[in-house]
Amino acid sequence: SHTVVAQARRLFGRRDIGHAGTLDPMATGVLLVLVGQACKLSGYLTADSKRYWAEVSFGRATDSLDADGQTTEEAKVDGEALAGSRVEAALSYERARTQQAPPAVSAIKVKGERAYALARKGEAPELAPRDVKVLELSLLELGETSLRCELLVSKGYYVRSFARDVGEQLGVPAHLSGLRRLASGPFTIAGAAAWPATQPPALVSVADSVRAVLPQRELKLEAVTRARQGKRLSAEDFEDFVETQGPVAWLGPDGQLVAIGTA
Repeated sequence: SHTVVAQARRLFGRRDIGHAGTLDPMATGVLLVLVGQACKLSGYLTADSKRYWAEVSFGRATDSLDADGQTTEEAKVDGEALAGSRVEAALSYERARTQQAPPAVSAIKVKGERAYALARKGEAPELAPRDVKVLELSLLELGETSLRCELLVSKGYYVRSFARDVGEQLGVPAHLSGLRRLASGPFTIAGAAAWPATQPPALVSVADSVRAVLPQRELKLEAVTRARQGKRLSAEDFEDFVETQGPVAWLGPDGQLVAIGTA
């Protein structure tokens, strides 16, 4: 993800570029690149579910839980270990998951330092389990030493941890050998620009981006300035006020994003 942002900064000729939703170096697929004011939306764009195609290989476990890591365990995989009924039981267990232990090699901060940086220094931290949800999980293909599947998961879910946990359920070492993000919230691979690019691709507007992830309310013209000044607004300041839980995109009469607020 860091490499893509660096490439985008050179391509667009500006520094105010970031991303929403980290992709591991070995992964492919959808990465949301944010330009200018869109960087302020990162927290809202990463809060949505994500869909992945994944391949898990059995017989080898690694410190990073993926194919790029150092081997920590190896074992021969026999046909009985990956019997269809056993695999389906392991996947059923995963579908019911409500908490997941993140990989030690991750971007999670521990006392101000990234977990992967600590791991590289031989100080891999034990990270507390996080609340997650598996919204969909389907088996696409089961091979002699691997499986391929598609997942729709909540924010905070690590597919690398999924590979580790499925291996533990089956009693064999495992690692993630392939990963492709098919969608990040409403942003799908079908609508993504090919990368790396030779010229700046067309950008989705800030207003369209926020409309895809948040409910909207239209401000009256006279309330736009007050909203930009951070003043408290009332129901009378909106054309279509409806009380809503959580963040709401406040749009001006021209359809442009003015602010994100709560009502």
